[in-house]
Amino acid sequence: MTAIRKFEDILSWRKARELTRLVYRLTASGKFSKDYALKDQLRRASVSVMLNIAEGFARRTNKEFVQFLGNAHGSVAEVQSALYVALDCAYMSQQDFDDLYGMADEVSRLISRLSTYLKKSVSKKRASSTQ
Repeated sequence: MTAIRKFEDILSWRKARELTRLVYRLTASGKFSKDYALKDQLRRASVSVMLNIAEGFARRTNKEFVQFLGNAHGSVAEVQSALYVALDCAYMSQQDFDDLYGMADEVSRLISRLSTYLKKSVSKKRASSTQ
């Protein structure tokens, strides 16, 4: 894995940013823009993914970073669930749903891989300190 010097270097954060940009674009028009509760919830959930990745990175310990990645992962699921509501309310096309859901799924997988990597490095540190 390449060195990460700032949270903007993290691929899952960059993809989450792209997802958030698309969520904001989608929710700004048509019927969706009038459903203030769902629009706000979906936007907050997508932003939460980015914020949790950044905050976790800033904590400077892998253990805390993993905790925040767990929160980000949960927010991705919240985005995906809200997308179903938007689809069911005909606020978006099936194609838009598929695109956004797929992007959220990619972010989810990236977060999971990063979390697994960090957990392994925590385990290695713990094992080497007990020897």
